[in-house]
Amino acid sequence: MHGRWHLVLALVSSLLFVSGALCIKRAGTLGAGIRWTNLVTNWATAVLFAPLWCLGGPGQPPSSWWQPVLGAGLLVGGQAVAFLAFHRGDVSVATPVLGIKTVLVAAFTTLVLAQQVSWRLWVAAALSSLAVGLLNWTESSGAARIGRTVGAALGAAGCFALFDVLVQKWAPSWGTGRLLPLLSLAAALLSWGWLPRFWTGEHAVPKAAWPWLLAGGGLMAVQNLVLITTLAVFGEATAVNIVYASRGLWSVVAVWAVGHWFGNPEQHLGRRVLVWRLAGAGLMVLAIALVV
Repeated sequence: MHGRWHLVLALVSSLLFVSGALCIKRAGTLGAGIRWTNLVTNWATAVLFAPLWCLGGPGQPPSSWWQPVLGAGLLVGGQAVAFLAFHRGDVSVATPVLGIKTVLVAAFTTLVLAQQVSWRLWVAAALSSLAVGLLNWTESSGAARIGRTVGAALGAAGCFALFDVLVQKWAPSWGTGRLLPLLSLAAALLSWGWLPRFWTGEHAVPKAAWPWLLAGGGLMAVQNLVLITTLAVFGEATAVNIVYASRGLWSVVAVWAVGHWFGNPEQHLGRRVLVWRLAGAGLMVLAIALVV
């Protein structure tokens, strides 16, 4: 571990993600909608990423400005579907399924960057499919809800995976200090555009939900900053991604151990269900390790 203490930052980021997801789940239970969750998270992210402008970069002419806009659309869309999974499903299912993003990144890389598919990718795909099956297993009548959670999380993982590949493709020509601040600002503006009819009335955020919403959005923004800064400064994307993928395991453990602090009912699903979810999360991490 000598000289690799920066991997602790990836672990911190994974724990921040799980904490943020639990807060967002609680905010949704108290009446905070997905639109507001996206708005708060994306504006917090834009504020935190703004100082990266000091890193500089060549930028691009107006003919290429569609690139950060497209990236922002994928980010906003992915977050919206992920928050849908948190709000209406189970955190201990959605978070491990989001881990399949790394496998999808490898697949999109072969399509977008024309790189060859390795046997590891196919094995990882099989393991991740088995993991999704374990995460989808339930003893209760909530199978339809679990299925929707898995579907929403897979959709979010797809958006985030394509986002990562496109950022990897565009960042060298833009410069990190130009692409990321512009992209995060565009995401914040897109989120704002969703809200004209939702400031007041039945779609307003209840007072009791605001602390949880602000905490969840802030934690998500901070974990983005910690993870991306770790990659930018120290590199070692492989090791960092493996450590970060542990968020799937932490989500199951957190729901089991401290979910009641957040008013989360998943710990009452039964020991067998949570054990199967823990096994599914472990398989997902193994699949990711094969790819990265």
